[in-house]
Amino acid sequence: MARLFSWWGGKEIQRGTPVVVKMENPNNWSMVELESPSQDEFLLTKNNVSLPHYKGEKMKNKNAKQLTWVLLLKAHKAAGCLTSIASALFSFGSVIRHRIATGKRDSSKANSRFYTCIKVIVWLSLILLGFEIAAYYKGWHFSTTDLHIQRLYTLANPLAVKGVFDLVYSLWVLIRVEYLAPVLQLLANVCIVLFFIQSLDRLILCLGCFWIRIRKIKPILKEGPEDLEAGDGGYYPMVLVQIPMCNEKEVYQQAIASMCSLEWPKSKLLIQILDDSDDSTTQMLIKEEVQKWQRDGVNIIYRHRVIREGYKAGNLKSAMNCSYVKDYEFVAIFDADFQPSPEFLKRTVPYFKDNEDIGLVQARWSFVNKEENLLTRLQHINLAFHFEVEQQVNGIFLNFFGFNGTAGVWRIKALEGSGGWLERTTVEDMDIAVRAHLHGWKFIFLNDVKCQCEVPESYEAYRKQQHRWHSGPMQLFRLCFPAIIESNVYNSFYLKKSIYLCMIIRVWSDILCFQFWLMQISIWKKGNLIFLFFLLRKLILPFYSFTLFCIILPMTMFIPEATLPTWVVCYIPAAMSFLNILPSPRSFPFIVPYLLFENTMSVTKFNAMISGLFQLGSSYEWIVTKKSGRSSEGDLSLLIDEKPKHQRGTSEPNLGDLKEEIKQKARKSSRKKKHNRIYTKELALAFLLLTASVRTLLSAQGIHFYFLLFQGISFLLVGLDLIGEQVD
Repeated sequence: MARLFSWWGGKEIQRGTPVVVKMENPNNWSMVELESPSQDEFLLTKNNVSLPHYKGEKMKNKNAKQLTWVLLLKAHKAAGCLTSIASALFSFGSVIRHRIATGKRDSSKANSRFYTCIKVIVWLSLILLGFEIAAYYKGWHFSTTDLHIQRLYTLANPLAVKGVFDLVYSLWVLIRVEYLAPVLQLLANVCIVLFFIQSLDRLILCLGCFWIRIRKIKPILKEGPEDLEAGDGGYYPMVLVQIPMCNEKEVYQQAIASMCSLEWPKSKLLIQILDDSDDSTTQMLIKEEVQKWQRDGVNIIYRHRVIREGYKAGNLKSAMNCSYVKDYEFVAIFDADFQPSPEFLKRTVPYFKDNEDIGLVQARWSFVNKEENLLTRLQHINLAFHFEVEQQVNGIFLNFFGFNGTAGVWRIKALEGSGGWLERTTVEDMDIAVRAHLHGWKFIFLNDVKCQCEVPESYEAYRKQQHRWHSGPMQLFRLCFPAIIESNVYNSFYLKKSIYLCMIIRVWSDILCFQFWLMQISIWKKGNLIFLFFLLRKLILPFYSFTLFCIILPMTMFIPEATLPTWVVCYIPAAMSFLNILPSPRSFPFIVPYLLFENTMSVTKFNAMISGLFQLGSSYEWIVTKKSGRSSEGDLSLLIDEKPKHQRGTSEPNLGDLKEEIKQKARKSSRKKKHNRIYTKELALAFLLLTASVRTLLSAQGIHFYFLLFQGISFLLVGLDLIGEQVD
C-alpha cells in the first residue's frame, strides 16, 4: 500500500474517520476534522485490496465509536438550543401575562366602535384560519393560479364532491372568487394608487432638499451679517416673548432661565410667563421664579388666567389682549421645554427688516434626549425629515409651511390681521398659519437656527401627542375648506384695483389694502393647500398606511384571489424608509424598526384622523405632553453655575439650595413606581397579523410571511407597552 501511494507524498495514508473530539464537560466540547480518506482508498477497500484483517476490524470499531460520540454531541447541542428557545418563549410568555395582569386599560377606547370593528376582523380571521388549515389537510393544496371557475363549479356539484366539508369549502371558494375578491382587489388597487402618489410626493420633496443642498439655497438677509453686531445702532425692534405653561413643574426653571438669557436690549424686550396651571404648588413655584428674575432687573411678568378656556390658544389670545402689547412689533413663542440659545432673537428677527410681507420666521428643533431609548430615536427620524425636508423645501419654494407652535417669531400685525388666536381646534398653530397664508403673508424657515427641546420618552405621551396632531388638521380642514375655495385668485388686475381704490379712498386705504389685497392667493397655492397640505399629507397618508398594511394585506392571505404585489409590501416601503432616514444618517441601523413602528402608529393616526374629520368626542381632547425634565436637570445645573453673571443679587447659599432641590427631585423621580398600559387595538391587530402570517405558510408566500410576522410582533410589543419609558 505504501508503494502504491508513494507518489502522494511519500507518507502512508491514514485510515478511519478523520475526527478528533475534545470534551472537558458536556457543555464545553470541540471537534477537529483531519484529512479525509481518499477516493482511491475506498476503491481499494471495495475491491478487497485492503490492509490485514485485524486492522480493518480495528478501523471499523474506531469509526463506530467516533461517529457515536459525534452524533451524541450534536444531539446534545440541538437539545440545548431547543431548551434555550423554550426558556426564552416561556420568559416572554411570563412577561405578557404580567403585563396583561398589571397593565392599565383605557375603557373608553376599548369600547369604541373602532376597536369593536378590529375585534370582529380578528375573530373572523381566526375562524378562517382554522377552516383553511382543515382544508389543507383535506387535500386542498392549490395556489391562486389554480382557482379556475370551471373547476370550482365542478367541485360544487354534489355528485363530484366526496364529503360535506369539500362541498362547504368549494362554495366558500366560489364566494371568494365571485364576490369578495373583486371588492378587496379594488380597495387594494385604490390604496396602491394613493401609496404611489404619496411616495412620489415624498420623492419630489427629497429631490427639492437635494437641490437646496447642492445650490446652497437659504434665506438671505437684506443687509449683511455685520449689522447683527452693530450694538445699539443695529436692528432692535420691540419684541415680546411668550411662554405658555400648564403644570410644567419639571421644566419651568429651565424655560424661564433660557428666556431671561436672551441677548436683546432690556428696554425692548418683555417676557410673559403665561401660566395655566391648576396646581397651586406649581403656580407658587413659577411665580417665585419670575420674582427672582424680576429682582435681577429682567423685564418679565407672570400671568395666570382665572377662567381657563381654549387651552393653549385661549392662553395666547388672553395674553395678546393686554394693553401694552400694542407697543411691540414682534412676538416670539416658546413651549416650556424649549431652550433657545442666547443669540436666538439676533438670528431670527433681522429677517423681518425691510421685508414687510414676512409674517413668520420659524427655527428648527433639536432634541436633547433623542438617544434616550428606541422610541426617541424613531421620533428623531420622523422629525428630522419633517424639518430638513418638508419645512425647508416648502419654505424655500412656497414660502409656506405649518407653524410648529413654538420656536418661531411672528409679526404681530400678521397675527392680528389674520384673525388672531382661535380656540376652535387643537392645532391653533396650524390654524393661524393657514389663515395668515390666505392673507398673503410669507414664511421663512431657518434650518441652521436650532432650538433645543425634548421628545416624549413614553409611548403613552407620544400616542396622545400624535392623536392631537392628526385629529386637529382634519378639524381645521373642515373649517377652512370654504374659506380656501372662496378666497379670490391673485392677479395683476386685482393688485391694480386694490392700489387704485387705496389711492382714491384715503380714509379707508389701510382697511381696503388689508382686506382686499392680502386675501389674494394664486391657484397653485390654493391647490397646494387643499391637495398636498391637507388631503395628501394629513388624510391620505394615515388612511392608506392603516388600510393597506393592517387590514387589506392580512385579508389577502385569507382571500388569496386578491393579491398585493411584492414591491408594494417590501420594496417601495423600504425605499421610502431609506429616504426618511437620509436627514439623520446615524439612524440607518434603525431602518427596519422605523418601518415597522410607522405602520404600527398608523392605527393611532387613522383613529385620530377619523375622529377629527367627523368631529367625534376625542378630537377635542387636549392633554399636555408629559415632560421628563431630563433636559432641565443637566442644563439647569450649567445655568446655575453661570447665574452670578446675570443674578447679581442672588447669594451663594440660594444656589446651593437650588442644586440640592434638583438632586432631591431626581431621587424622587427615580423612586416613583411606574406602570405600563395595555393598548387593546394594537394587541388585536397583532393577533390579526400573526394569524395571517400563519395562513401564509399554507401558500408558501415568503416575503408576505416575514412582513406579517415582524409587523405582528411590532404591534404586540407596542400593545404591551414594551417600547419607550413607562409612565408614572
